[in-house]
Amino acid sequence: MNADSASQRPAPSLDLGVVGNAALAALIDRQGSVSWMCFPRMDADPVFCGLLAPTEDPDDGVWRFSLAGQAASQQRYMRNTAILETILSDAEGNQVKITDFAPRFKMGGRIFRGYTLVRIVEPLSGTPRLSVLLRPRRAYGEYPPETTRGTSHVRYILGDHVLRLTTDAPVEYVLSETPFILDRPLAFVLGPDERLTESPMGIARRFLRETRHYWLDWVRSLALPADFQDVVIRAAITLKLCSNEETGAIVAALTTSIPEYEASGRTWDYRFCWLRDSYFTVKALNSLNATLTMENYLAYVSNLAAGSTDGYMQPLFGLGLERQLDEYVVKGLSGYRNFGPVRRGNAAWTQVQNDGYGSVILAAIQCFFDERLPDMGGEALFRLLERLGEEAEARWDQPDAGLWEFRLRNGVHTHSAVMCWAACDRLARIATRLDFPDSAERWAASAQKMRSEILERAWNSAKGTFVSVFEGSDLDASLLLMAESGFVAPDDPRFLATVAACEKTLRFGNHLYRYRTPDDFGAPETAFTACTFWLIDALVRTGRQAEAREIFHDILSHRNHLGLLSEGVHVESGELWGNFPQTYSMVGLINAAMALSRSWEEVL
Repeated sequence: MNADSASQRPAPSLDLGVVGNAALAALIDRQGSVSWMCFPRMDADPVFCGLLAPTEDPDDGVWRFSLAGQAASQQRYMRNTAILETILSDAEGNQVKITDFAPRFKMGGRIFRGYTLVRIVEPLSGTPRLSVLLRPRRAYGEYPPETTRGTSHVRYILGDHVLRLTTDAPVEYVLSETPFILDRPLAFVLGPDERLTESPMGIARRFLRETRHYWLDWVRSLALPADFQDVVIRAAITLKLCSNEETGAIVAALTTSIPEYEASGRTWDYRFCWLRDSYFTVKALNSLNATLTMENYLAYVSNLAAGSTDGYMQPLFGLGLERQLDEYVVKGLSGYRNFGPVRRGNAAWTQVQNDGYGSVILAAIQCFFDERLPDMGGEALFRLLERLGEEAEARWDQPDAGLWEFRLRNGVHTHSAVMCWAACDRLARIATRLDFPDSAERWAASAQKMRSEILERAWNSAKGTFVSVFEGSDLDASLLLMAESGFVAPDDPRFLATVAACEKTLRFGNHLYRYRTPDDFGAPETAFTACTFWLIDALVRTGRQAEAREIFHDILSHRNHLGLLSEGVHVESGELWGNFPQTYSMVGLINAAMALSRSWEEVL
């Protein structure tokens, strides 16, 4: 590595774009470098891991196109697609354009979504000199792959998997990282070790055309609000890219170990399917008429429920239904901006989090009522969900780690109890819909019993507010969801008092912390963006739309240059921190936009 070039390179940031196809996903920085991509699944070994700084050389784990004397870059998504365009310029005005995408389109009566990243590089002006640096890694950054080359391809042997780069660029220049004059468009197709059926540029252009048409058609089918349409479209596409369509799983984020803030030690692997996060994603996409993600997710959770002998559901699973997700600190990566540790796996799979039962049933309920669906929910799915309801009945007043996944303490968390109530309440509604009166009566009675006790035990009369744990005194932002779930009415004086108490304790400017009391790692230093969206929801429901709109516009200003959000915002600096892109946050953009938009009648 050239020391001068390393010193001039900007520090890693979350100014990243996402390209993907609901099978593969890659993060691309502002200069057009692929800095994160796992293969063959989103929760697998990151073959491009430069975002987390390989310990041997920061140029490792990156796929970079760069110009000699590079001076500037511009970046945007091709309108209403997941296709990213980056323009690089040098000091003399020479320019190239990089077009990045993962192919996704209808073919042969199904959706083709190959495990393939396609990059097209073309000259725009002058005689640019291009360098290609392509350095995948394996074993979480520890080792370079073995390589073999052919006339127009390079094979990267990554343990049990092989990636093949097929290109019409000079392979020698790619391997030696030698600068060369870019005098014509070049295609780079990176994917499984399979021979292409046509020339690299021919297949790249065809895939680009078909992929663009797919995304334009998909966006056209969305039920958008009158306002904030660009915000909603980008958030919806991003949520789609966080789903694994083959199994129906939805990842909470595409990365691991982006810290909540600097050396906080709060570095977690979010590349798994949390029942809670997935519910929010499904609900947001359903509100836009994108119901296929729900249908795929229901197949996923049906398999989970069928594989549970006693009805117990752990809080998160692997994309292929894996239940054991042991957590390790990896040695080959030093971390985002060298703030480690870097972890693979997540020990939260061993925790008890009782809100998951309600999350699954809430995610499923629309399929019993939406007549547009080709296959609506029936008795078989209902009986499967009843097993989860039985767990909710048994666990609603039992201690758990809660939705914040405390590692060293448990309690009877109000949010978990409310979600168990929601499980029984929705089962009663589904049973009524299916004309099962005995089941409807049974589940309604359970819901009523839970609600009465939750109202008594979660209310702190001395403070005049609902609290985080039964008979407790602390607050957390999940209390703002009590009206959203239907547990209390928005105008209930107890909810109004709780909103006011959360604002007083957790709100700093236009940002909301999830809680302020110290946890296993001390007091949180960043606001949790999803919680700020929960505040917006609560304000809208309680008639404070103007304040909600002000907060929303502030959040919009904290998105990166492509409209994406991570897990949190550092309150003082306004910088994005935490895993990226965070589905919770992208969901919040959709929900807030839908709630705050004018009606179409007001606009037209």
